[in-house]
Amino acid sequence: MVPWLMISALQLAELSVSSVVHMLYGLYIFSSAVAGDLTQTLNESIFKPKTTIEVEQGKTTNVNDLPPIVLVHGIFGFGKGRLGGLSYFAGAEKKDERVLVPDLGSLTSVHDRARELFYYLKGGIVDYGEDHSKACGHSQFGRLYEKGEYQEWDEDHPIHFVGHSAGAQVVRVLQQMLADKSFKDYENTNENWVLSLTSLSGALNGTTRTYLDGIQPEDGKSLRTISLLQICRLGVIMYEWLDVPWLKSYYHFGFDHFNMSRKKIGLRGLVDCLLGNAGPFAGPGDWILPDLSIQGSMKINARLQTFPNTFYFSYATKRTRNLLGMMTIPSGVMGIHPLLFIRVLQISQWSFPNDIPLPYKGYRDEDWQDNDGALNTISMTHPRIPVEHPSLIVSSDSDCLPLQPGIWYYKIVEADHIMFIVNRERAGVEFDLIYDSIFERCRKHVFRKSPQALPNEAQHEQRGDQEE
Repeated sequence: MVPWLMISALQLAELSVSSVVHMLYGLYIFSSAVAGDLTQTLNESIFKPKTTIEVEQGKTTNVNDLPPIVLVHGIFGFGKGRLGGLSYFAGAEKKDERVLVPDLGSLTSVHDRARELFYYLKGGIVDYGEDHSKACGHSQFGRLYEKGEYQEWDEDHPIHFVGHSAGAQVVRVLQQMLADKSFKDYENTNENWVLSLTSLSGALNGTTRTYLDGIQPEDGKSLRTISLLQICRLGVIMYEWLDVPWLKSYYHFGFDHFNMSRKKIGLRGLVDCLLGNAGPFAGPGDWILPDLSIQGSMKINARLQTFPNTFYFSYATKRTRNLLGMMTIPSGVMGIHPLLFIRVLQISQWSFPNDIPLPYKGYRDEDWQDNDGALNTISMTHPRIPVEHPSLIVSSDSDCLPLQPGIWYYKIVEADHIMFIVNRERAGVEFDLIYDSIFERCRKHVFRKSPQALPNEAQHEQRGDQEE
């Protein structure tokens, strides 16, 4: 009895600390965005920008002729236009002249986010699919994109995708949907619409953190009664139900297609959502966390392919080290964000319960101990379960040149899960090295027909010819 009480007390203490840390970090991000907006507005009102006229030199290649590089955010993330002027990718989008940063649901399922991403690019009303919508209890149609950001997107005008965390899995699901011709009124889609996919700390095979946060390891989808995710669930339901317009325009979780607003469901509908009888958290759930469990990822991966004409690259992050060959521990204190330090330690020590079946044949706890505070390093390298896809580990980007399509090139990077997003100063020089290598690879080493002539390069070449 006494040991059980002690364990329960420790669990409640850990839950309290984790909840406070996550809440404070969320408030910090929100307040930083508000402060940035206020500062920008004040500066613009005092110091009016000067009008400048630029005379451009002739270019043989227009910026708009380049394949876009689309940056896809992860869980709790946001795209351009949310949280004011704050950048999820910490301004990395400014490193290239043709970058798009879509704003997808921050907690919606991988399926729903993939559908949203398609219509963000092509334009039109988001169609989540009739069968899926009926099964999950939400509206079939969602947001209207009056003008797609890349309407010409097709096999002859493919796209480079860079996905952080769950964003990488969203792109993989989207590519499979394109191959399966899953979008109504678009019969000509295929997998070759995706030219390359770069996974940055990508959730390719799930994470054991979901179990620490509240997902039941028995099935990989239901929630423990007392857990961090239960607190998150209640907070999201209230946020969606209150439906404060200015607040949701600033940040949203993406559940509008569930019609959870107080204006539509009233108090009785709120009670149903809180009790788990309706909404995205009801039944098997149609939200992101079940998709990130090992079982949920296996279910998704079972129908996803690595395609022979697409280039794949992955940066797998870790903040752990092996101590004397005996145990895995965090690799330090200063190099790990306070939001993630406890989780780095917990994930490195977590083991699958002995009284339930293992998630897959050959699972070993020690394989899943290295992590970055959110995902296990083994999950981020390349698709592994239930079927391992072709892969090759590299120590530097130049090791894999010339690139071959249909192979997952992956690199292990010493970093935590949020090193390369939101706060550029944290990563320092390594931030620029990572994104510079990603954009350079997309522009100079990934192509199907012939290398692209970049606008700046074309201009330099033209000047060189004139000088000669």
